[in-house]
Amino acid sequence: MQVSFTPADIAALTSPQSTRGATVEPIRGLAALADAGPGDLSFLGNPKYKAEVATTRASLVLLPADFVGEPQPGQLFFLVENPSVALAHICARIEQSLWPKPAPGIHPSAVVAASAKIAATVTVGPLCVVEADAIVGERTHLQAQVFVGRAARLGDDCWLMPGAIVAAECELGHRVRLQPGAVIGSDGFGYEFVGGRHEKLPQIGHVVIGDDVEIGANATLDRARFSRTTVGAGTKIDNLVQIGHNVTIGRHCLLCAQAGVSGSTTLEDYVVLAGKAGIAGHLTLGKSAKIGGGAAVTQDVAPGAFVNGSPAIPFMLERRIAVLKQRLPELFKRVDALEAQAR
Repeated sequence: MQVSFTPADIAALTSPQSTRGATVEPIRGLAALADAGPGDLSFLGNPKYKAEVATTRASLVLLPADFVGEPQPGQLFFLVENPSVALAHICARIEQSLWPKPAPGIHPSAVVAASAKIAATVTVGPLCVVEADAIVGERTHLQAQVFVGRAARLGDDCWLMPGAIVAAECELGHRVRLQPGAVIGSDGFGYEFVGGRHEKLPQIGHVVIGDDVEIGANATLDRARFSRTTVGAGTKIDNLVQIGHNVTIGRHCLLCAQAGVSGSTTLEDYVVLAGKAGIAGHLTLGKSAKIGGGAAVTQDVAPGAFVNGSPAIPFMLERRIAVLKQRLPELFKRVDALEAQAR
């Protein structure tokens, strides 16, 4: 990564509430507090690392507005409302410079059906396939080997990374980002056991993705058996997440890596699934519910509830049970001793 920012550039991007110290070093890199050296920018995003601020060699440090402490000579502190968000603004500028979109146009190796409607500002990369009657909106970027199926619809300013798939008749809103290998519209997993064998149930619905949604690498969203599988605006889905057919996901949800949601389940707005959480089918997870890592949810979850464990139970109860489990060996010894005394 080759970047160069002046302190004034960083100030324009982060709007610090106040500053302490001064530096003449241009900012040439980003690093953790413990690893940073002269010319690096660092930040304090987690209070766990607060002690490292005093020893960091970073030239510029983004800190919470209420931070108490003084910089070293040649070091500059920017006090901001949220250091992590401030860093994100800087990284967004770096991203634009490191990975600029190529000029609009269709690569000679791409295969685009004559009936597809591709906006003039779209970039279609090498070996992409865009099938009949598909629509691709303004300024959308298809990197190499992206597949857009028949009659699929992609909104404006989308970014589909290599190997992403949007299957037939599926829809993306505006500013949707698909990481490499994401699959939108794979068949739902539906079978009936008939005459000693599993008969496939045709999956003839589609998937509808709202605006500003991000889908991680190799995540899969199944098309509905009928009607639609939906993801609300602003939701973020991590790598390797599986969404079953006819699932409804609300707005601004977070689904972390390897989470799985079975068919016909509803996640209302602002639901959070931690990594490896598993959700059974035909359930409702209420608004702002939180599901702990590795939890197995087998019944509805009330709005605002926080559950954990397998099967999932209220978080604090699960934590108390976990503590008590560690005392079981001691408890058995005591029971054995009491039984011996009673003989």
